[in-house]
Amino acid sequence: MDIKKIRKDSLRGLTDEIGVYALCDLDRNPIYIGQSKDGIRTRVNRHLTSARSDVIANRQLDIWEICEVWAWPVEDKELIDELETHLINHYNTTSPLVNGKLPAQTGAAPGIPEKQIVAIMSEEERALRLDPSRRLPRQLEHLTNLFSHILEVKNNPEQRRMLRVHFNRTEQYYKKFMEDSGETES
Repeated sequence: MDIKKIRKDSLRGLTDEIGVYALCDLDRNPIYIGQSKDGIRTRVNRHLTSARSDVIANRQLDIWEICEVWAWPVEDKELIDELETHLINHYNTTSPLVNGKLPAQTGAAPGIPEKQIVAIMSEEERALRLDPSRRLPRQLEHLTNLFSHILEVKNNPEQRRMLRVHFNRTEQYYKKFMEDSGETES
């Protein structure tokens, strides 16, 4: 199973209109929300191939976790910032995002366009990656890389917030691993 080929083929179905997108983790929760004024498919593809993507360079995101992309295309560029702010604030309350800065919600909720959902991983691969014995070590490695990046390259409040988000995710995967192995916390 070639995950890169599956992603590439799947992304062909993603809109390339302008708008807002969410990269969703293996649990199908948004983990990063961004915008594109050049085309959603083009921007998402840059994230997934690590080409010119700050979210990858700053260790905010581990693309191994991304199984689905949501897109909200809009016709008017003027609506993108407001929609992105609303979606970041909405989804960050239920599952913390790894976005660098979290914009403050201003004004009433905008009109939300119909959401497009594109799976970029087979269900078989997703099931394998959800296994805590695979997911926990991967998250620990990502957490270590992020921590090293903070110490060596970029130490700011946004990076430390991301460290907290990834630490909490790691703790969840640890608890799931322990549950699955029959261990209980004392």
